[in-house]
Amino acid sequence: MTTADRNREVFLTSFAEFAAGNHDVLHRVLREDFVEHSPGTPSGRDAWIEFIKSGPAAEFDLKRVIADENYVVAHYRLAPAGSERGVAVVDIWRFEDGMIVEHWDVVQPVPDESDTPNGMF
Repeated sequence: MTTADRNREVFLTSFAEFAAGNHDVLHRVLREDFVEHSPGTPSGRDAWIEFIKSGPAAEFDLKRVIADENYVVAHYRLAPAGSERGVAVVDIWRFEDGMIVEHWDVVQPVPDESDTPNGMF
């Protein structure tokens, strides 16, 4: 198994657990000195986890995952409770020694289907 395959597996397993409501999985996959690049979101594993846990419940629909030796990129639909369309998210996770050490994301509202004739996903 390559490093890319291992990182992809760590991501897929932890994403599934997180999407099912297990926020504790983040303690196992994020390094303590985790660095976050999203504006308004704290760095550091414990601060980031508390921030994420304080958000609304949501449904996740994973569409694709791309992995190389150091990065896993995920594209998915995130729909907070009560949201009809939700948002499209691309997360970039940097791995080091099997743990997530850094994160970037791009988030945009999912438009009406008539505005995206080829689909958002």
